[in-house]
Amino acid sequence: VELVESGGGSVQAGGSLRLSCTVSEYTYNTYCLGWLRQAPGKEREGVAFIDSNSRSTYVDSVKGRFTISQDKAKNTLYLQMNSLKPEDTGMYYCAIVWGMTAIQALGRDPDYGMDHWGKGTLVNISS
Repeated sequence: VELVESGGGSVQAGGSLRLSCTVSEYTYNTYCLGWLRQAPGKEREGVAFIDSNSRSTYVDSVKGRFTISQDKAKNTLYLQMNSLKPEDTGMYYCAIVWGMTAIQALGRDPDYGMDHWGKGTLVNISS
């Protein structure tokens, strides 16, 4: 399974970005896709997850600002990020885990809880 992210970049605080992630294949029908990020000098954290039933969850710091969605026909995952803040800066990774719901995925260790990862796309928010 290959995941390829795109859409990162540099914007000023208050701006918006839309990240995309293409998924090469779905080995199982039940899965959860997610966006995870790692800021400089900080641990990786799960940001948003969506499962095969299109249920979604978010970390508290992005609720109301970020929206995760998927286009199953295009095998593509999205993350619409609005009202961006400098603390949103980091490398954003797309990842997938099999047989899990979005709620379950949000609670897992972000370093070990996903089965496949993309290489990441860099987001830089300036103040």
